Amino acid sequence: MNLLSAAKVSFRSLRANKMRSALTMLGMIIGVAAVIVMVAIGAGANERISAQIASIGSNLLLVLPGSTTSGGLRSGFGGVPTLTMGDARAIGKELPSVSLASPSIRTSAPVVYGNQNWSTIVQGVGPEYLDMREWKTVSGRNFTAAELDAASKVALLGLTVSDTLFGSEDPVGKIVRIKRSPFTVVGVLERKGQSPQGQDQDDTVIMPITTLQKKLYASAHAGTVGVIMVQAVDGDSVKEAERQVVALLRQRHRIGPGQEDDFSVRNLSEMLALAESATRIMSLLLGGIASVSLVVGGIGIMNIMLVSVTERTREIGIRMAVGARERDILSQFLIEAVLLALTGGAVGIVLGGAGAVLISRFAGWSTVISPSAVVLAFGFSAAVGIFFGFYPARKASRLDPIEALRYE
Repeated sequence: MNLLSAAKVSFRSLRANKMRSALTMLGMIIGVAAVIVMVAIGAGANERISAQIASIGSNLLLVLPGSTTSGGLRSGFGGVPTLTMGDARAIGKELPSVSLASPSIRTSAPVVYGNQNWSTIVQGVGPEYLDMREWKTVSGRNFTAAELDAASKVALLGLTVSDTLFGSEDPVGKIVRIKRSPFTVVGVLERKGQSPQGQDQDDTVIMPITTLQKKLYASAHAGTVGVIMVQAVDGDSVKEAERQVVALLRQRHRIGPGQEDDFSVRNLSEMLALAESATRIMSLLLGGIASVSLVVGGIGIMNIMLVSVTERTREIGIRMAVGARERDILSQFLIEAVLLALTGGAVGIVLGGAGAVLISRFAGWSTVISPSAVVLAFGFSAAVGIFFGFYPARKASRLDPIEALRYE
């Protein structure tokens, strides 16, 4: 008997017991569908984090104010502003491993245009900030170094603010009021989406940091900044840039050997890569848990095939009596098991893809159906069919023909 004939016999046998075959395939269907959905959710999470990493910028360090001790009283992280505009300028100009540095101050303020108003985050930064964040304008321009020096009342709007205040109208050249002060809109920023912390990065207004310090931000510490964003020359220079920033700030802040820094330096690339790694591990864990159902489905196939061998013992004896060889019986039952597994796998792939699409649409989760995951799930279902079908097939092929014919 060739494989084609064995496949035809196997198919007729499965078709003769439609309900049992369908229930046997159910385990594989559920298993494959679960793997496809879980892998799609994990891949979607990885893609979302990769997009968030790209939205932050590349090769970035964040210098934050640290704790200080004054008069025996120790203040916590960020309790006292310890970073200055001079620190930012020195980092940008004096360190060979640093390409750009921008000071930043964040506050919240109401923005008004006509009869529309919106409370948003207002950021005072340097003109280098947009280049560091790889943030382009969809309309208008960035503010200039001359406008920074003059503390000009100019502003760039994030798309969320622009859409809320202006709708479809182009804001460039229009006057908005921020904390009752008039500002000219010189640009609208392209969409950035959510940050890794889930904040809307487009819900912001950006202006020269000197303007915020002198005309909006009532600070008792003139010239201080909230954070300093630093961009290394390239990816290989990030560690060296971090070391040079620490050395320079310790020198500028007159911090002696053994004394604690009054600032901290965070490597954004490392932090976000760690988040991406954690998400990838979680995706593998979800896929592994879902794969358990494939094994359960395989055990179901083995169970039904053993029952089938018992029920068809007399048939096997008759076939052996008329000349069927051991390998013919083995191939027939093995093909039956593989057909059950592959058919269940194919249906599971369709249901898993549909489930991933429905989850993305109704739950709002990002899902990505990977072709490699589909191929892997289908191949694994075939392997399960072979692995769990081999023992029943081998048992059927080794039956004694005389004993099999006597079986009632």
